[in-house]
Amino acid sequence: MAKLKTNRGAAKRFRKTASGRFKHRQGYRNHILTKKATKRKRQLRTPGLIAKVDTPAVARMLPYL
Repeated sequence: MAKLKTNRGAAKRFRKTASGRFKHRQGYRNHILTKKATKRKRQLRTPGLIAKVDTPAVARMLPYL
Protein backbone atom coordinates (compact mmCIF):
# COMPACT_ATOMS: atom_id res chain seq x y z
CA MET A 1 0.00 0.00 0.00
CA ALA A 2 1.24 3.49 -0.82
CA LYS A 3 2.22 5.92 1.87
CA LEU A 4 -0.48 8.38 2.91
CA LYS A 5 0.12 12.10 2.69
CA THR A 6 -0.25 14.24 5.78
CA ASN A 7 -2.37 17.36 5.34
CA ARG A 8 0.25 20.01 6.06
CA GLY A 9 -2.29 22.65 7.04
CA ALA A 10 -3.75 20.31 9.65
CA ALA A 11 -0.28 19.27 10.87
CA LYS A 12 0.48 22.90 11.75
CA ARG A 13 -2.81 23.39 13.58
CA PHE A 14 -3.45 20.21 15.57
CA ARG A 15 -1.49 18.16 18.11
CA LYS A 16 -2.50 14.82 19.58
CA THR A 17 -3.07 14.49 23.34
CA ALA A 18 -2.08 11.47 25.43
CA SER A 19 -5.70 10.28 25.45
CA GLY A 20 -5.88 10.32 21.64
CA ARG A 21 -7.88 13.50 21.18
CA PHE A 22 -6.64 16.56 19.28
CA LYS A 23 -5.96 20.01 20.67
CA HIS A 24 -5.83 23.26 18.75
CA ARG A 25 -4.85 26.86 19.35
CA GLN A 26 -7.68 29.33 19.88
CA GLY A 27 -8.39 31.99 17.30
CA TYR A 28 -8.93 35.75 17.85
CA ARG A 29 -5.57 36.19 19.55
CA ASN A 30 -3.40 37.69 16.79
CA HIS A 31 -4.09 41.40 16.46
CA ILE A 32 -6.35 44.22 17.72
CA LEU A 33 -5.74 43.01 21.26
CA THR A 34 -6.15 46.40 22.95
CA LYS A 35 -9.94 46.33 22.84
CA LYS A 36 -10.16 42.76 24.13
CA ALA A 37 -10.48 42.25 27.87
CA THR A 38 -7.59 40.72 29.79
CA LYS A 39 -9.84 37.88 30.93
CA ARG A 40 -10.79 37.11 27.34
CA LYS A 41 -7.16 37.09 26.17
CA ARG A 42 -6.14 34.88 29.09
CA GLN A 43 -8.88 32.36 28.31
CA LEU A 44 -7.83 32.29 24.65
CA ARG A 45 -4.36 31.12 25.72
CA THR A 46 -5.59 27.70 26.78
CA PRO A 47 -5.70 25.14 23.95
CA GLY A 48 -9.12 23.96 22.84
CA LEU A 49 -10.08 20.37 22.14
CA ILE A 50 -11.54 19.16 18.86
CA ALA A 51 -15.10 17.87 19.27
CA LYS A 52 -15.43 14.08 19.32
CA VAL A 53 -17.49 14.08 16.10
CA ASP A 54 -14.68 15.92 14.27
CA THR A 55 -11.86 13.72 15.60
CA PRO A 56 -12.10 11.05 12.85
CA ALA A 57 -11.80 13.74 10.15
CA VAL A 58 -8.70 15.24 11.79
CA ALA A 59 -7.23 11.77 12.31
CA ARG A 60 -7.62 11.05 8.58
CA MET A 61 -5.70 14.24 7.77
CA LEU A 62 -2.91 13.22 10.18
CA PRO A 63 -2.34 9.51 9.51
CA TYR A 64 1.02 9.20 11.29
CA LEU A 65 0.26 11.02 14.56
